[in-house]
Amino acid sequence: MARIIVTGGAGFIGSHVAERLLAEGHEVAVVDNLSSGRRENVPPGAEFFLLDITSPEAAALMVTWRPQILIHHAAQMNVRFSVADPLADARDNILGTLNLLQAAVKVPVKRVVFASTGGAIYGDTAPVPAREADSPWPDSPYGIAKLAVEHYLRFYHREFGLPYVSLRYANVYGPRQNGLGEAGVVAIFIEKFLAGHQPVINGDGRQTRDFVYVGDVVAANLLALSYPKSGVFNIGTGRETDILTIFLKLKALTGSPLEPVHGPPKPGEQRRSALDSGLAQKELGWQPAVDLDTGLRHTVEAFRRRT
Repeated sequence: MARIIVTGGAGFIGSHVAERLLAEGHEVAVVDNLSSGRRENVPPGAEFFLLDITSPEAAALMVTWRPQILIHHAAQMNVRFSVADPLADARDNILGTLNLLQAAVKVPVKRVVFASTGGAIYGDTAPVPAREADSPWPDSPYGIAKLAVEHYLRFYHREFGLPYVSLRYANVYGPRQNGLGEAGVVAIFIEKFLAGHQPVINGDGRQTRDFVYVGDVVAANLLALSYPKSGVFNIGTGRETDILTIFLKLKALTGSPLEPVHGPPKPGEQRRSALDSGLAQKELGWQPAVDLDTGLRHTVEAFRRRT
């Protein structure tokens, strides 16, 4: 069993990863500044450190706690915020990551697992579903920063022998989700339906995304721990689902009488997105296990319990 630091472990995906690691018998420390995460998401049994990843204290913790593995989920994850303030996005997502990587070399950490993005890294020019061999062409500073970190990981691997796995997530949804991330539409729609408020669909609702359940993403993180090499992998279903379909499925699951209402399209919004995860299946032995209808049902049930 390993000593593992999970950054962003009070957030949506990171808390699920930390929970599963503890269940598997690992020793886990969570680092989170609670800017979007919630203290109650940190699973019992994990040490918790209220720290920002850009801080000297976070780097010092890496050196003193001496993790064998760093699982890095902490990030500024709002794509629209990154467009409005690219500098702040880079400060968190690039410089914060470098702060941790510099410390990881000193420990030395045996492996880094990085939460990257497939939804924002390929852009509209890539084929659908996109493969890792397709050229990334991110449109937002958020996607640019994630791609930059992948290049830095390759540099640290070459220069310092630091192994890494970068997981390019599709649009992750599930329990504990908030409305800020790339698949935030699921959480936004559920919260509004349960409160009896009208969800608004941006544009015609025919824009597509690849929705992958958080439990499947956790499984990919666990498999990455034992991967003997370094690499970049798409983590998605390969299936496109449009936003109108998500609306109608969640309307049925929540029993809402509300009908679709359309607002103006968001400028520059990607029209289609899906990820081919064949390489992850071949190299990591990973494939999605939870279908969309089952995952949405679990998510609605979790939101009902929370409210």
